[in-house]
Amino acid sequence: MFHIALYEPEIAPNTGNIIRLCANNGSQLHLIEPLGFDFEEKKLRRAGLDYADLTNVTRHPNFDAFLQAMAGKRIMACTTKGSRPHTELHFAKDDVLLFGPETRGLPMSIIESIPTQQRLRIPMAAT
Repeated sequence: MFHIALYEPEIAPNTGNIIRLCANNGSQLHLIEPLGFDFEEKKLRRAGLDYADLTNVTRHPNFDAFLQAMAGKRIMACTTKGSRPHTELHFAKDDVLLFGPETRGLPMSIIESIPTQQRLRIPMAAT
């Protein structure tokens, strides 16, 4: 199954919802610190920790530690600056979907470190 990685997530309920998503689809969740909230925060527990025993969550102290842990896996940067629609990619077991902080997205330094063909654009619904 996939690995889902959140780079410096900021909003506890969003992370809790992703914990629940990972529990339901069997993905492993990676949280890259610093977190924008206390991991014990009530809103996080309410949104996702009922599923914590069903989810494999790994916390990484920084992006370099995350990269070391993911050595040999294909990392897909999910970004509005992506060059490739997510529908054009053939996903493989153990691919990593990397998402940035909710308010600012992935830093350009990280986006540029990912090969162009692995920078995915996931469209948002028109409002």
